[in-house]
Amino acid sequence: MEREYVGIDLHRRRSVIVRLGGDGDQRSSVRIDNDPGEFAAAVCAAPAGSDVIIEATYGWYWAADLLQDLGYRVHLANPHGNDWGHRRVKNDERDAHDLADLLRLGRLAECWIAPPETRELRELVRFRAKLSCMRTGAKAQAHAVLAKNGVLPLRNDMWGVGGAAQFDTLEVPRAYSHRIEVLRDLVCFFNREILEIDRQTHRLLRHDPGYKAVPAIYGVGEVMAAIFVAEIGDVTRFSSPEALCSWAGLTPIHRESDTKVHRGRITKQGSRLVRWAAVETVARYHGGIYEASFQSIAERRGKNKAAVAIARKVLTLVYYGLRDGEIRCLASPKAA
Repeated sequence: MEREYVGIDLHRRRSVIVRLGGDGDQRSSVRIDNDPGEFAAAVCAAPAGSDVIIEATYGWYWAADLLQDLGYRVHLANPHGNDWGHRRVKNDERDAHDLADLLRLGRLAECWIAPPETRELRELVRFRAKLSCMRTGAKAQAHAVLAKNGVLPLRNDMWGVGGAAQFDTLEVPRAYSHRIEVLRDLVCFFNREILEIDRQTHRLLRHDPGYKAVPAIYGVGEVMAAIFVAEIGDVTRFSSPEALCSWAGLTPIHRESDTKVHRGRITKQGSRLVRWAAVETVARYHGGIYEASFQSIAERRGKNKAAVAIARKVLTLVYYGLRDGEIRCLASPKAA
């Protein structure tokens, strides 16, 4: 039976499914509600083994799993990598048609479909990052309440024993004291939940060779190692460390036309969490094998550019750590 290409413009409530033949002729176009049964019935109009394309947009997990279970070859389109252009008409049917047509022509920019266990691990590390941001926000609000009442914190870290004593003896109007009580409770709650996520993550990764190898890099601990392992996933899908750095958005924008070449700031496309972890690792770089390089670049170009440059070097080490289960340039020499 002739091979078909199925483009799906997936939304939260409804989707449009367009089928194309091998020569680009449109076989059908339907709009359905996102009921799994109706969704499967609409896709099954295409022959088994056909190529099905969805975009990496809100809530794509269930659709990709369902399509793979039905025996289709599923492709995940990268929304940033496919240039839709400035079309005068933009609608769901046109989007679904273009997805199928791009794959048919071999021009589709694809994302990697992570297996369910990797997606579960990502859910943990991403939720931890969210909780950490919320905890930081709660702490900032508490400091703001102190500032409104002209109270100076007695400790750099107000969330230890000394800071708790100052909060306990604080005399401010009831509206302010109630807010501080709630914020302190929230910080304790976030601390407990973050600790539990760390325990779950460690249990899942404790036997992973990459998770054990990556902390050999200066500035990388268990939390950063878990981010690298979960977000990068199967590192062998990258042909080189440079490809990994490009995927993480740490390489410069390149624009070239005729004799003009422009290389600008880093693209910032890809995993924001990996990019943050790589830069955060070297944000206060005062050690490790790249300390001299960091200081040299910082003197010439500033600390921000130095942090990004060394972050690429760190991500290169992460690549080899995940691929080989060790980082040979950091390994201690064995005694003769």
